[in-house]
Amino acid sequence: MGKIIAIANQKGGVGKTTTAVNLSAYLGAIRKKVLLCDMDPQGNATSGFGIDKNKMEHCIYDALINDMPLAVLIQKTATKNVSIVPAGQDLSGAEIELVEELEREKKLKKQLDLVKDDYDYTIIDCPPAVGLLSLNALNAADSLLITLQCEFYALEGLGKVTGTYQLVKQHMNPNLTLEGIVLTMYDSRTRLSLEVEEEVRTHFKEKVFKTVIPRNIRLSEAPGFGQSILEYDPKSKGALAYQALAKEVIRRNG
Repeated sequence: MGKIIAIANQKGGVGKTTTAVNLSAYLGAIRKKVLLCDMDPQGNATSGFGIDKNKMEHCIYDALINDMPLAVLIQKTATKNVSIVPAGQDLSGAEIELVEELEREKKLKKQLDLVKDDYDYTIIDCPPAVGLLSLNALNAADSLLITLQCEFYALEGLGKVTGTYQLVKQHMNPNLTLEGIVLTMYDSRTRLSLEVEEEVRTHFKEKVFKTVIPRNIRLSEAPGFGQSILEYDPKSKGALAYQALAKEVIRRNG
């Protein structure tokens, strides 16, 4: 059975899409078959794999609004074992259009249930706001992976996203589990990063991944070339961190 992991945080700029792209790439490198589902209207995960959002005829919007089968929308990427359901500009309007739909929070789940067992892992890149797109992702997912930037306001944002997780688990998806928390943009030279890490590990214990993602300029550069860090600079600190994270995710899932 394939596992669906939603990557989310209600705060933007915390390494969510970077993690979705590079975790997918390294799971693929470890011979896992991966589907990345881009649910963020910005479509950064889509362009992060070199797909031109302006030249697409169809995207995840068509599955959510027009009931187009997800299997028709899946594209192979240049990264081994990784396919993607891309997001385009149309997706920004889906939030409003879904309001009129029956079972609007379950549209993605119904689509993913038909294809998820074709993949070892399905990774969903969520938008950085709580709305119907995020709720669709969390309803479809087996687990939630939270990316947490090592900065002053991180813990406040963490409280919001864990609160959303509890509400979804209580009212919509009782089988949703917390996959874990990944510390991103980590700089061991700064006292702040060390303090954030200590506090998060104290409160969430084994739910915090051992692997931390460092601040790394190569991670920031790779999307501009439409590549994951695996293709762009596999020897960089960022690449080694995502390789370690992928292995840790696999260990956690047996």
